[in-house]
Amino acid sequence: VLQISKDDVTALQCKVVCLIQNGNFKEALGVINTHTKVLTSDVIAFEKAYCEYRLNRIENALKTIQSASQQTDKLKELYGQVLYRLERYDDCLAAYRDLIRNSQDEYEEERKTNLSAVVAAQSTWEKVMPEDLGLREATYELCYNSACALIGQGKLNEAMKKLRKAEALFLFALIFLQDVTEEDIEAELAIIHGQMAYIMQLQGRTEDALQLYNQIIKLKPTDVGLLAVIANNIITINKDQNVFDSKKKVKLTNAEGVEHKLSKKQLQAIEFNKALLAMYTNQADQCRKLSASLQSQSPEHLLPVLIQAAQLCREKQHAKAVGLLQDFADQHPASAAEIKLTMAQLKIAQGSVTKACMILRSIEELQHKPGMVSALVTMYSHEEDIDSAIEVFTQAIQWYQQFQASQTRGAKPKSPVHLSLIREAANFKLRHGRKKEAISDLEELWKQNPKDVHTLAQLISAYSLVDPEKAKVLSKHLPSSDTMSLKVDVDALENSHGATYVRKKAGKLTGDNQQKEQGQGDVKKKKKKKKGKLPKNYDPKVTPDPERWLPMRERSYYRGRKKGKKKDQVGKGTQGSTTAGSSELDASRTASSPPTSPRPGSAAAVSATSNVIPPRHQKPAGAPATKKKQQQKKKKGAKGGW
Repeated sequence: VLQISKDDVTALQCKVVCLIQNGNFKEALGVINTHTKVLTSDVIAFEKAYCEYRLNRIENALKTIQSASQQTDKLKELYGQVLYRLERYDDCLAAYRDLIRNSQDEYEEERKTNLSAVVAAQSTWEKVMPEDLGLREATYELCYNSACALIGQGKLNEAMKKLRKAEALFLFALIFLQDVTEEDIEAELAIIHGQMAYIMQLQGRTEDALQLYNQIIKLKPTDVGLLAVIANNIITINKDQNVFDSKKKVKLTNAEGVEHKLSKKQLQAIEFNKALLAMYTNQADQCRKLSASLQSQSPEHLLPVLIQAAQLCREKQHAKAVGLLQDFADQHPASAAEIKLTMAQLKIAQGSVTKACMILRSIEELQHKPGMVSALVTMYSHEEDIDSAIEVFTQAIQWYQQFQASQTRGAKPKSPVHLSLIREAANFKLRHGRKKEAISDLEELWKQNPKDVHTLAQLISAYSLVDPEKAKVLSKHLPSSDTMSLKVDVDALENSHGATYVRKKAGKLTGDNQQKEQGQGDVKKKKKKKKGKLPKNYDPKVTPDPERWLPMRERSYYRGRKKGKKKDQVGKGTQGSTTAGSSELDASRTASSPPTSPRPGSAAAVSATSNVIPPRHQKPAGAPATKKKQQQKKKKGAKGGW
């Protein structure tokens, strides 16, 4: 037909629709653009906008829809999808509400699903409290979107229940579905399981979340957006640990088409984590490059500057990091508080506590906060700067006084925070010897609540150190002992399980104290002695041996052991010593043997040859005494000899 008539409108429309059905969106858009005179916006506006939408030219698709002279139902449906991709959730919500209200066909369930998805996105990304749309959660998609909205509100337990319900509904729906492949089933369940793992991660169950994330990755789903989100969440669990695994997971976030599947905040979070991972892997240049790119995209965002400062601190350039943060705080006063808190932390890490206090006191919107007051007082006390600490208390109290005066007319009781600050200031001054200043604070507290006995007692205690007469006058305001008496069972209290001291009962008294308590002359009972065991051969008629306690060798009737003929020749004593009979066995001592010739210089010793002991057999000096000591030791204790 087109060969016969190139500008046939119906033939061109059919060709465009066929190309769209085959997924050839570029070619279809090319046909539309080459025949603009024939295919005007009124004729083919929907097909053109749809091609642009599928080619991720979202802004062009929006212009095409808005330029159409007639807004058909098809264009309205596409308009809602385009607004969702552009993250204009309020306009998208209004568009879907209008569609649901003014249309009745078989696509009503899909429109309600899209409407619930918009509400979930508002709750998650814009932190808007979702309104109850009254949608019946009959399908697993509606149930899943409801769970996402609950996650945005922080209702994690309820969201987990919704996801389990969505999983059950999906498995039930498979019964009625035909031609559903196993891959389709796994893909749908992977999305639900991914949200379950995310809830586990938010609840602190990182091990369970990590296990479920890895199971999803092993399935290799075709949804690149799902894989990118799961990989990013695993990286956040790993942090500065298991860096090798994190570097592998980063590749999943760089897949083609990821930027069209995720929201801007999701993509931004992934880029932040890439910069942090570069910092943890000591890739300083890559970290600076990524953080600078993020800062150029979002100049008012805190994280890029904080990442740059953290990298400088890792390089020991603390002064440069503080300067970078100071410049950002000057350029963006709205974020100055968070930046100055980080600067103070860096100063504390360097040991400059006083400078950190100066930075903290420059944050005007936090000066009066109890947490800030507590931190400053603690830091000044550490530096022993008591005057500055008291000044912090005074400024905070004055701020509350001015605020109260501006909000109310006339006298009104002070707020609990104001009173607690005054009390803490008084206690601090008392601890550091500023009694007169503490008295004024305590008097103000007592005026606010004259029935507060604790404050009155503190006031009397402080005056007793400064003005005893005033303390006596104030003590008259204390309640009498009768009014303060409590009905307490002392015995039951002392005998309770948690008492540190338990009174002994009278029945357990023994000895002389017991005799005095009872007033009777009872004789103290003697302990019974146990009878000792007698030997088996004991004879009561025979008197025991009086020397039975002595060792056998030391008894008077001991005659020694019987010895054999061979043993008679063996002497006792230390190794190498000679016995009395050894001289008889020496052949050199007989008359027939000639005397040995003496060595030169030994003439004086020749006459005593018969009594000389060879050097090997001589005893060292003091040997007899040593032997006696050894014998004494043996007598003292040990059973066995050597």
